[in-house]
Amino acid sequence: MKPVVSAMQAWSCVVISVFAIIILSILGGLYRNNHHEFVGGTEDPVDGNAVAGTVFTAVVIYAAFLVFCGLQGLLHLRENRRGAIALS
Repeated sequence: MKPVVSAMQAWSCVVISVFAIIILSILGGLYRNNHHEFVGGTEDPVDGNAVAGTVFTAVVIYAAFLVFCGLQGLLHLRENRRGAIALS
């Protein structure tokens, strides 16, 4: 199987996805617990659980990106180990 994206794009996507999962998970947890900084002002959302559900949906999407990009990066590693010409 050949990689779809370049090695640099794959590993950049992995790093960005990891940071996005961490940051969005923290934000989702704060909204789920109705933290006063995020849910309580006049311009803030009323239902923190609904916002948390949307944020956790984004976490799942970033997790899918992480898996895809990680597999692309591993394909590049495997391809580099075999060399430029592979007979089998």
